[in-house]
Amino acid sequence: MTASLIWQKSTYSQEQGECVELAADRGAVLLRESDEPTVVLTTTPRALARFLQGIKVGRPGG
Repeated sequence: MTASLIWQKSTYSQEQGECVELAADRGAVLLRESDEPTVVLTTTPRALARFLQGIKVGRPGG
């Protein structure tokens, strides 16, 4: 992971914190919670898209 990552806050996040942030790094998608910025989850764009689609249709676990 590089120090020059550009983190983007979710449009659904609160102004006072409690933010979900995403960044891209060499084909991977990185996710973190603004209150714990050192804890980073890594996934692929395809896996994240499947997970989000599963949430939209109500499937547990994506």
